[in-house]
Amino acid sequence: MARAWQHPFLSVFRHFKVDEWKRSAKEGDVATVMDKTLKCTVYRVRGSVSASNYIQLPRTGTQSLGLTGRYLYVLFRPLPPRHFVIHLDVFTEDSQVIRVSFSSLFKEFKSTATWLQFPFICEAGTPRKDAAGVPPTGARWTCLQLDLHDLLLVYLNRRYGHLKSIRLCASLLVRNLYTSDLCFDPAVTAPEARRAKLPVTPMPREMAFPVPKGQSWHDRYVHIRFPSDSSKGVSTLGQKNGSLPEAGLSALCSTGSAALSSTAAFLGHVPRLLPHSAPFNKPTQVSMSPEVQMHDPAASCRVPSAPRPLPEISMSCERLEVSSVGGPSGRGQEPSAWAEATDKCVNSTNVHVSAHELAVVPVAPEDVAPHEPPCREQSGQQAALGKNRFQQRSFLPDPILRLKGVIGFGGHSTRWALWTKDGAAVVYPCHAVIVMLHVDTRQQRFFLGHTDKVSALALDGSNSLLASAQARAPSMLRLWDFQTGACLSLFRSPVHVVCSLSFSDSGALLCGTGKDRHGRTVVVAWDTAQVGRGGEAVLLTKVHTDADIQAFKVAFFDETRMASCGRGGVRLWRLRRGGLRSCAVDLGEHHALEFTDLAFGQDLDSCTLYVCGRSGHILEIDHQHMAVRRARRLLPTQTPSGPLPKRQTFSSGPGIAISSLSVSQVTCAVGSEDGYLRLWPLDFSSVLLEAEHEGPISSVCVSPDGLRVLSTTSSGHLGFLDVPSREYSVLMRSHTALVLALATKCRQEHLATVSQDHTVRVWDLVTLQQLYDFTSPKEAPRAVAFHPTQPTFFCGFSGGAVCSFSLEATEVLVEHRCHRGAVTGLATSPDGSFLFSSCSRGSLAQYDCAATQCRVLRVAANVVCQDAHMSPNALVVSGDSRLLAFVGPSKYTVTIMDTASLDELLRVDISALDGTSSRLDSAVAVCFGPAPPGHLLVSTSSNTVVVLDTTSGRMVRELSGVHPTACPSLALSRDGRFLLTAADRAIKVWDYLMQANLGCQVYIGHSEPVQAVAFSPNQQQLLSVGDAIFLWDILAPNERLPPGSVRGSPGAPPACEAGPGMRQLEDTVSGADGLPRWQVPVPSQASPPRLGPCAGLPEGGDGAFSVSDDEGPSEESHGPKGLRQASGSALLVKEADRVVDAACGAAGDSWGLSMPPHPCGQPSAQSPRRARAQPAAHPDSCEPFMSQGKASSLAKVGQSVSSPPASSERLHLKAVVGYSGNGRANVVWRPDTGFFAYTCGRLVVVEDLHSGAQQHWLGHPEEISTLALSHDAQVLASASGHSSTASCGQIRLWEVPGGSCRQLISHRDPTVRALAFSPDDRLLITLGYDGDCTLALWSMSTYELLSSTRLPEPVHGVAFNPWHAGELACVGQGAITLWLLQQRGADVSLQVHRERIPEEVRAGKLTSLCYGAMPLLYCGSDTGQVCVWDTRACRCFLAWEADNSEIGVLLCSGVRLVSGSDSGRLRLWAVEAMLELRRKGSGARSSSVFMERELTLDGAIVSAVFHDSMDMGVAGSVAGTLWYINWAEGTSTHLISGHRSKVNEVAFSPSESHCATCSDDGSVRVWSLASMELVIQFQVLNQSCLCLAWSPPSCGRPEQQQVAAGYSDGTLRVFSISRTAMELKMRPHLAALTAIAFSADGQTILSGDKDGLVAVSRLCTGMTLRVLSDQRGAPISTIQSTSKEDGDFGVEGTDLWLAASGDQRVSIWASDWPQGHCELMDWLSFPAPALMEAPGCPVPSLAAFCPWDGALLVCAGLGVHREVIFYSLRHKQVVEKIPLPFFAVSLSLSPGARLMAIGFAECVLRLVDCTSGAVQDFAGHNDSVRLCRFTPAGRLLFTAAHREILVWEVTGC
Repeated sequence: MARAWQHPFLSVFRHFKVDEWKRSAKEGDVATVMDKTLKCTVYRVRGSVSASNYIQLPRTGTQSLGLTGRYLYVLFRPLPPRHFVIHLDVFTEDSQVIRVSFSSLFKEFKSTATWLQFPFICEAGTPRKDAAGVPPTGARWTCLQLDLHDLLLVYLNRRYGHLKSIRLCASLLVRNLYTSDLCFDPAVTAPEARRAKLPVTPMPREMAFPVPKGQSWHDRYVHIRFPSDSSKGVSTLGQKNGSLPEAGLSALCSTGSAALSSTAAFLGHVPRLLPHSAPFNKPTQVSMSPEVQMHDPAASCRVPSAPRPLPEISMSCERLEVSSVGGPSGRGQEPSAWAEATDKCVNSTNVHVSAHELAVVPVAPEDVAPHEPPCREQSGQQAALGKNRFQQRSFLPDPILRLKGVIGFGGHSTRWALWTKDGAAVVYPCHAVIVMLHVDTRQQRFFLGHTDKVSALALDGSNSLLASAQARAPSMLRLWDFQTGACLSLFRSPVHVVCSLSFSDSGALLCGTGKDRHGRTVVVAWDTAQVGRGGEAVLLTKVHTDADIQAFKVAFFDETRMASCGRGGVRLWRLRRGGLRSCAVDLGEHHALEFTDLAFGQDLDSCTLYVCGRSGHILEIDHQHMAVRRARRLLPTQTPSGPLPKRQTFSSGPGIAISSLSVSQVTCAVGSEDGYLRLWPLDFSSVLLEAEHEGPISSVCVSPDGLRVLSTTSSGHLGFLDVPSREYSVLMRSHTALVLALATKCRQEHLATVSQDHTVRVWDLVTLQQLYDFTSPKEAPRAVAFHPTQPTFFCGFSGGAVCSFSLEATEVLVEHRCHRGAVTGLATSPDGSFLFSSCSRGSLAQYDCAATQCRVLRVAANVVCQDAHMSPNALVVSGDSRLLAFVGPSKYTVTIMDTASLDELLRVDISALDGTSSRLDSAVAVCFGPAPPGHLLVSTSSNTVVVLDTTSGRMVRELSGVHPTACPSLALSRDGRFLLTAADRAIKVWDYLMQANLGCQVYIGHSEPVQAVAFSPNQQQLLSVGDAIFLWDILAPNERLPPGSVRGSPGAPPACEAGPGMRQLEDTVSGADGLPRWQVPVPSQASPPRLGPCAGLPEGGDGAFSVSDDEGPSEESHGPKGLRQASGSALLVKEADRVVDAACGAAGDSWGLSMPPHPCGQPSAQSPRRARAQPAAHPDSCEPFMSQGKASSLAKVGQSVSSPPASSERLHLKAVVGYSGNGRANVVWRPDTGFFAYTCGRLVVVEDLHSGAQQHWLGHPEEISTLALSHDAQVLASASGHSSTASCGQIRLWEVPGGSCRQLISHRDPTVRALAFSPDDRLLITLGYDGDCTLALWSMSTYELLSSTRLPEPVHGVAFNPWHAGELACVGQGAITLWLLQQRGADVSLQVHRERIPEEVRAGKLTSLCYGAMPLLYCGSDTGQVCVWDTRACRCFLAWEADNSEIGVLLCSGVRLVSGSDSGRLRLWAVEAMLELRRKGSGARSSSVFMERELTLDGAIVSAVFHDSMDMGVAGSVAGTLWYINWAEGTSTHLISGHRSKVNEVAFSPSESHCATCSDDGSVRVWSLASMELVIQFQVLNQSCLCLAWSPPSCGRPEQQQVAAGYSDGTLRVFSISRTAMELKMRPHLAALTAIAFSADGQTILSGDKDGLVAVSRLCTGMTLRVLSDQRGAPISTIQSTSKEDGDFGVEGTDLWLAASGDQRVSIWASDWPQGHCELMDWLSFPAPALMEAPGCPVPSLAAFCPWDGALLVCAGLGVHREVIFYSLRHKQVVEKIPLPFFAVSLSLSPGARLMAIGFAECVLRLVDCTSGAVQDFAGHNDSVRLCRFTPAGRLLFTAAHREILVWEVTGC
């Protein structure tokens, strides 16, 4: 409703009454004039300086427009030749202010984390003939349509919130501004749209430009939409200018003409506004440099003679796919020929787009899309499209890095370190990052957003708001939501540099002090009361003062009172009537002292202000009477054992300078510059505790409970003193200057760093703690390297020394001084044989470091560059320890040497690599790639990275514009997947395996230039050092490379240059017949590639790949020519040798072997198979179906259970939460009828997707493995495994309309793998599993077995041919089998033809199949291959790598194919070219398959079903989740989502509106009871949540409901439901928590662990009050608490609670927690039998208070008898026993009726009516019923078996 007043559009000028200038402002030459074109009054803004002539909306910067419309329409006209500027300040959803600027002054696109600058090029072109009299484009009225939502999403990955302010600067004419959520078309009027029925929204009359009759809108005006085509998410500029046919084919000319398009103008990735049209009849080609043209001189394209349709653009969540546009011949440029050119581009002034102009957005942790400039001579249309030649894909996951830890403290100051309210964590700055560190777990949380060092911090009393200021002027302040880490407000401080901040206790007032530009002290106050509610901070007052302020604090008891201290005095401040006033305290003889810190007394009745000074004085000031009560002075002791004098005169000697103090209710902590932290009582009678530090103390802070004292030192130490234990703990150590270099230990998680603070430090990467510290006072360390195998490291110093340090002895082993200059490089060989060092004088030294004492072997002079950049990558050794590379002898050359002999192997002149450049290029840093292929990466001064071949020195690749400045550090991962580069303060991560366009992501966080980057030893993290040490987690999964590929190579086949003198190959593989291609097809519709001679795969034996320069057929040709992949990665399919059985006769007979329908029938001969290595199993690998349920003994159960009649059932199954991810193909959906069904354990769940109502079909005795729906949607077949009473599997045929079971079929296989109906629904085929794999054919009319064949090898899938009811196919181990059904009368026989998988497919087995267009069959393999078979010719003619893991699901409809793998990737492929490839063979020239979309789900894909159009469908994962897939939108939505592991507990809200469940998967999920939809999920990684409790209604805070959860690591977490956040975390136990309960008042939590301990914890403080160990030795299985009357049962207390342990003991307690009273009331112990039959699972001890009789206790468990016992607490005896058929494993009593639910390990649920004694048993669970819980009102019953949850409705209540 808040946005309704802005709909459908809003006139900004009219709404804010610009003509009155009250709510807006103008500056300079701003006037209203009459425009002749528009025939209305417009505003003219002109002037020579844009910043001095503008219109501003709203009037002040503290106000906000609050406009929420997605589109902003700016109706303006530029006034060339002067420039104009438009500034927009936009608020994001996370309250970040982003400035977006458009100007003709900008020459290129630039960006920062908070500013986007887009160039608007106003160029005067030649007007068209039909537009005589119209002024040039630059002078036309323009409708600039800005999509603010997509603009922020594309360029900064942020969500648009609202428009804050607008500034229109000279020189321009502006008519008005409008906002709207609608996308208007300005060229169409409403009558035209209605008359032509156009699917557009016409521009409203108020917004429209007038168009004279007979003229075109586009002839008079310009429409620019930016970003263009936002519905498809393309981050480019759209411009509708000129007539549509002409605009669609305009050329990008060297004369400055702009590329125009009727829908989009693709200008690479650099956005520009180009309001100018080009003449179509005079195209001019772009002049490019010879360097680009050398790749293919014959491939230049011409402007097409006729208009061609623009390419279709499809945008997925992972890739951008752009179709190609070819020339007149229909051939586009081959991507492979451009593999090298895509990373190179010439910066031409005639071209508006260049890779060198691209400026990435340095935001953390977001990415920047890869850039792809046009790099060849192109036609106008092709240049306009820009991306038609490149296959671009996003770099996923996004983000790929996550900041894990920061080693460092301080930066601008070491004064700021604060406790949180609960004393569990500290908050401190580390340069530009704010860190919250949990002192117990040492886990870090970060507040990211500052771009410079943080100068001040403040935290309010409730820990809701955190304020921070950064040092660089003008100082920017940020206000954070402390609980979520979101930035609520960002604003500029009127203070030039903020020195201190202080919050009031309520957080409504923030005060800051600092200096203005003239060095005067300023005090500022802001009103922050509305910040947390979506408002902004309001400046209340700003006061200048002559007093020096070192510390400033707001009183916690009165937010209008403050105090400050500094040099020469103490002042008290008062905020009154919007003004801030102060007065000085009369200090008497102390007035000349320099005071450093102050603190208010924490006693509310106290009026004391404590102030400390540099002279050692501590003054106690009465701030009400403004007088000094007493003064004390801290003096050094005279002797080590002498007492500290209480009082001394000022002349007795210098005191100890006190830098900080902090006061609690009973103590005062004092930090002094002598390095001591002293804890005093408030009377300062004696020192209570004293802790000595390594440096002067900067600040101290006492925790809110007074038990811990935080201290910081100027040497970068952060720690705290624990007062009760008198122990001091170091939280963080830090370098105090810039970190220069780093090194990692290969076999240990150790990191060594050297810094300008003259220290060498060794850190533990796991704990982030410092292990060793070596100090060199005289020489500064410059380089460091670890020995690969020994516990030593080496360090090079500025004086030329190279030292070896022992980590075991912590001493210097040896020192060498063979260098005369500073050491610039240090490197060890990976095998530990050699050490190399270089110095600034050019010498290179080689050491033998195999022994403990390394020795010098050789010293070479004038080898290394003397004037090279200082870089940690100046000296590197290859991974195989054979090669040494460095920059030298000059900075223009790179030399590669042999590591053993130092023989020069290669010298490369870097300056000669780019022959077209006018400047000399020099090398900056070097880095070896993995071997093979043997590449050396060189960073150059021209901001490029050159990849050289280490053997020939040939340039393999060149990456241009890597950073705006030269890159001094780079690193390549061990597997060659990721490239790291660092320059200035940014880190970039590149997808190095991408040949065409390297995608990169940019990360910031450092406030100073990054000095070095490296991967951690385990390759799972990366490190960056500069101002601090940052440890980043790499979120990308480990990908398995295809067999035969070389790990670390950028791609296969390797890139090669194709120069003018190189002859191109016509085919990818010459003469190959039917060999399947190998590489992954990429999105493209270009013509076949041209590969150079070096692009071949290695030659091999039979069936191996080979490449020849000849274009004739190969000698191994056995059939027709193969087909080619147009995307540049296809290899041809070699026709596989047909393998038939002996009875088949001739090879030409397609159908030979006839198999009789005998269960044990064997083929007469087995087909030979070639042994093959199997791929490594994926964690979610699609393994054969194995029932996860408990195998119940149905015979035993049947004798003991009592199944009620359907009419008298007290329980009705209402809902099932969960999906059997263990099954295969167990989801069916018919969109035309709406029928949707899936399996959950032993149930078939039929769900209405609209209402969510469920039907449940019960009958299977075991877990259902698969489903199949007949083609007429009338019969559903379901199959389950065998049970204890039958050795055969069970197949049930269900009537879909009525839900009844039509027929029960027993199958001889223990488990059925697959079911399939014939196209006419007359037959049903069943396939058994590997143990007894049988293919059975059933008649659907008589349900008789027609044929049965036992297969010799495992078969993994079966499918009927939809085009022929008598044909079907099976896939399995090493082969595909085609079957033909032949029926003679009543006899049915199966004829079989078996084809081996071609060697070239490189698959051990085929795992899935589906039929496509006749006669195509698609098969998926265990290696991720999809191969295509011609079922008529029985041959495989094409294959491609569709994934890197097993393909478990394949679906095809029309020309689209869906593949699902066990890596969780669901991919949509376009396969329209398959039939053409099949017909034309190697002569085919059409496009091959390409991937349209990709989605990644939460586990292996096990089931999928799609609409015939393949636009939408449902997919199931092994994680137990059903997803709704929408390919059109590229989204995946949860349909069914259960827990991934065993459900342990369920708890209900007092109002029964919600319930919460917990599981072994570590999640706590909150569900809506009405719809059973997931509402909230709290996830804790790597832990199991074992118990759960919901806060009771008696806590008095219904709006603040809480859930307490216990975890396997002994932690207890309290979650707020209303705030959806964790409120409290504590660890009352060392062992796993097994039971938890709230007290009756909700203020106390009782928890029990597996060791038998019960802890009592207070919720408000998080403190553990007591621990009860009476039941130690056995796990606590149950804790329940209820209320009672005081004195009831003869004991005091208002709470009655029990604890049951696994040794069959139950203790009953009475307690009064507010009074600290807890008394044992009763103790029960039940004997357990010494020998008994194992019940199948551990039997817990169950106990519960009876809800209908508070004096009864109900118990069950492992006893002598299987029974439930009712025990009277009043009479102390058993009053009733109810026998049970089995031991109970779960128990619940209904509060609404006298009902008792009991769960058994035998998968049975029993309901007992305790009034009548009636018993009813219910089946349907797939495992032990380990959990059953009635809702508080007793209307519903929840049961859980493993991970499935069943909700039962209780009738008759």
